[in-house]
Amino acid sequence: MVKSREGAVMNRISRDRQTQIIGCLVEGNSIRSTERMTETHRDTIMRLMISAGEVCANLMDERMRNLSCRRIQLDEIWAYVQKKQRHLTPTDDPSRVGDQWTFVALDPDTKIIPAFRVGKRDLETATAFLIDLSERLINRIQISSDALRAYVDATEQAFGSDADYGQIVKIYECEPVGPGRYSPPHVVDAKRSVISGNPDLRHISTSYVERQNLTMRMNMRRFTRLTNAFSKKIENLRAAVALHFAHYNFVRIHKTLRVTPAMEAGITNRLWTISDLLEWAN
Repeated sequence: MVKSREGAVMNRISRDRQTQIIGCLVEGNSIRSTERMTETHRDTIMRLMISAGEVCANLMDERMRNLSCRRIQLDEIWAYVQKKQRHLTPTDDPSRVGDQWTFVALDPDTKIIPAFRVGKRDLETATAFLIDLSERLINRIQISSDALRAYVDATEQAFGSDADYGQIVKIYECEPVGPGRYSPPHVVDAKRSVISGNPDLRHISTSYVERQNLTMRMNMRRFTRLTNAFSKKIENLRAAVALHFAHYNFVRIHKTLRVTPAMEAGITNRLWTISDLLEWAN
């Protein structure tokens, strides 16, 4: 599959064992719990995940093209690598250590994830993310996002006047700090605003992509809140994210659609398996 140390690991492990390991990881198990369940050393599991993640990133890059989405919802989700941002020292490389954000684009009609990017929550990452998204679409779209300032400039650079863009800002009820502080706050209002073009106000929403954030937290242990299963290297985080989205798009049947998002979007006409993902680059 991949001519690397990680790829060599895949050649030494049986396909059934590889499928078992990847199946554990995409269902939200940590590296160590996967080690116990599959009786495979954690270093081997990590190398397999990185190799599979590279394959999945290439799969997503090649197959998520010429898409005719009508609407796209944008959001970003936080994680960290090695240590949280407040614990960085002057000797740390901030591009590889500390807070990292995964930018996600989702089509609310087909539930497909056409583009994603892991990086800092800044204009540079947002611009690269949206330029990548624009190159995968063949028609004018309506974009919805939260009020992150970087989205405004990034959308202008990526789409110019070829998109209708609106933002939604949710107003949350204030709750005193206490036993229930880990519960999500209640939304009491939502303000929608037109940023550019002529978006339909009824469809300025980030509800579906925010729900995808929950799926990510449930199915990638390193994203779970208050967890000790954080990423030790940026490459591990990127591999886990690529693996998650490829599995979500091609393998996992969406309960509402009753097919995978890739099938709903017409990217494939069949249900893929984890083994198909692993064999794709061969």
